Amino acid sequence: MNDDAIDAEALDIISENVLARQGDVLPGVIHLLPVTTRPFFPGQAVPLLMNDEHWEQTVSAAYESGQAILGIVMTDASTSEEAVPSDFRRIGTACKIHRVQKVEGRLQVLVECLQRFKIESFVARRAPFRAQVSYFKEESSTPSDEIKAYAMAVINTIKELVPLNPLYGEELRIFLDRLGPDDPSHLADFAASLTTADRFQLQEILQEIELLPRMEKVLLLLNKELELAKAQNEIRKTVEDKINTHQREFFLREQLKAIQQELGLEKDDRTAELDKFKERLEALVLPEAVGKRLDEEMQKLSILETGSPEYALTRNYIDWITLLPWGKHSQDKLDLAQARKALDKDHYGLDDVKKRILEFLAVGMMKGEVSGSIILLVGPPGVGKTSIGKSIADALGRAFYRFSVGGMRDEAEIKGHRRTYIGAMPGKFIQAMKEVETANPVIMLDEIDKIGASFHGDPASALLEALDPEQNSDFLDHYLDLRFDLSKVLFVCTANQLDTIPAPLRDRMEIIPLSGYIAQEKLQIARKYLLPRQLKRAGLKRNQLKLNTEALKAIIEGYARDAGVRRLEKQIGKIVRKAVVRILDKEPMPIVVEESDLKEYLGSPIFRDERNLTGPGVVTGLAWTAMGGATLSVEAVRTHSYTRGFKLTGQLGEVMRESAEIAYGYIVANAERLGADADFFENSFIHLHVPAGATPKDGPSAGITIASALLSLARNQPVRNIAMTGELTLTGHVFPIGGVREKMIAARRARIRELILPEENRGEYEEVPEHIRKGIKVHFACSFDDVAPLLFKK
Repeated sequence: MNDDAIDAEALDIISENVLARQGDVLPGVIHLLPVTTRPFFPGQAVPLLMNDEHWEQTVSAAYESGQAILGIVMTDASTSEEAVPSDFRRIGTACKIHRVQKVEGRLQVLVECLQRFKIESFVARRAPFRAQVSYFKEESSTPSDEIKAYAMAVINTIKELVPLNPLYGEELRIFLDRLGPDDPSHLADFAASLTTADRFQLQEILQEIELLPRMEKVLLLLNKELELAKAQNEIRKTVEDKINTHQREFFLREQLKAIQQELGLEKDDRTAELDKFKERLEALVLPEAVGKRLDEEMQKLSILETGSPEYALTRNYIDWITLLPWGKHSQDKLDLAQARKALDKDHYGLDDVKKRILEFLAVGMMKGEVSGSIILLVGPPGVGKTSIGKSIADALGRAFYRFSVGGMRDEAEIKGHRRTYIGAMPGKFIQAMKEVETANPVIMLDEIDKIGASFHGDPASALLEALDPEQNSDFLDHYLDLRFDLSKVLFVCTANQLDTIPAPLRDRMEIIPLSGYIAQEKLQIARKYLLPRQLKRAGLKRNQLKLNTEALKAIIEGYARDAGVRRLEKQIGKIVRKAVVRILDKEPMPIVVEESDLKEYLGSPIFRDERNLTGPGVVTGLAWTAMGGATLSVEAVRTHSYTRGFKLTGQLGEVMRESAEIAYGYIVANAERLGADADFFENSFIHLHVPAGATPKDGPSAGITIASALLSLARNQPVRNIAMTGELTLTGHVFPIGGVREKMIAARRARIRELILPEENRGEYEEVPEHIRKGIKVHFACSFDDVAPLLFKK
């Protein structure tokens, strides 16, 4: 059951002044009708819509009782059909039934609300409900001044509410014309019924018999309603203003566009787009196939509706084609001296690398152009691979574009997506061409050794077509579906190691290794590049912070010993930041940082001096790591003589374990010839360990080192302060190894001045810069017979 809006007939009843007639005598026992929406107030005419089947008997009984009086009471039940006497509120409103009508199985009843009553007791506790009631008569005396004041306040609040809420309509004006301060009871009830308060608040108003407290509560509800209406009106006006502004701008734009088109001053969107594309094409030299495809697409664009999805796809496709630098090439700076200057400006040392790059550029300059090639810079982190790529671009005067392929798993990022997919885009190379606006830039592919592969495809294989100078003149991007010439692009790739680069891709590259820096080079780099850059970033001047040479050397040796200079720059940056804090704390300048102050600025040293273990069975080897070279001690001991055996520890890989087994077999077979007791290994259990156990180690280059340790143990003689590296075979031959420069740098850092290298590495040794070789004595060995005499003091 629910109460409907006040209709025309209800207004007629109200306007005839038939409300709460003084001469009416209301019966003591009446039929009750429960409602669940909101209570009814005296002085209203309300249409009810109710369930015919359930409540027709109640309405008929009340109508036929003679006076047609029905008591409407709010119930706490969820529906009126489920109501029981305990759910009924004790205060309700007696109503006179004026009209009853059935419409489509529903009962429409128009009632006139007359007077409050109180349920004294139930006569019938099931529907149709009947109850003994008592009535509360309305005050008929002249209202006091206080009540009149409240009545005027209620009227004024309602008058403020009328213009804010159009839903109240004309009936509000009818009530306000008829009701006034002289009828405060009906005015308060009517005002309460206007609000959107919940049914419990309205029931409190109905239950308030005393007029003054009732009017106080009604005025409070009305004020809340007024605030709510004002807020709603403000929101509505704000929204309307925005909509009106947008509509006005839209109409003005359309009018302006129509006027401009009429005068020939402006074209429609499609024509403007086509003219823009044609203007771009004037500066391009299109291949025949591209021109033909572009004509087809522009013809298609001219007949499509601008609002269709196909229009947007075609427009974006043409946009990409016309933004590419077809036939546009930048002029190379073919000046070798200028190229050498650009390389020296940004990098200290790396003479061999600069020499290789200058040779490469010189060949291009000799023939008049530096054609597309692939340079691969391989080296530990922080040695300047990326910045060398930028220097090459500066030396040639070419545009530079860099992107990282580390972790890339989808080949579509290289060759683009098909145009049929939503959000399709060209691949990275076509995006680079659009960005640099020339067809011969320097493109850097960082971290090419970390490229991935997944079910989406193999990006490394997709790179073959893009990078290979023999193929990339006809590079096909899936999005464009057109051939684009990448043969003039100079590709510079960077990697930390070669092993993870696929062999077909590696085979197409000009490999230039960057081995890292020695301490002297790091010192100069710190002075000339790193410290000035960190001071500039911190906003300091050179005379505000002094970092002396001894402090820089201590930072290099104790805090940044790795092959690159990135960690070194971080440590210098940390010192600069702490110096800034001191300067802002008003400490006197300049801030001088000496070697003794480093612990305060940087904490305890990260790196300790590499310990050269000594004694019989201990030999120092040389190893290559991704962070550069390192020294590696190999220890061999005889644990017991109960049985013969050989045990390996130190987290060795399979290759290194095989190398140890070979060394053990060779020494056992040749012990007597090499000056050891022939029976030593007959009853000795040998334990060989390579510290540190937590670091994985693999590779064959420790063969002669392990053999030397076993020979030293068997002869019970300590080895001289000498380091070595080389692969050993079962017949005693020494095979070549890699990373000669890195291993020599590691030996110099460990203050070892005598090395043993394989004879076949002599050429690589001679390519090591003189300042690294200086002060180090190197012996070259063809077999272990050349190694053994060098191990022990004569």
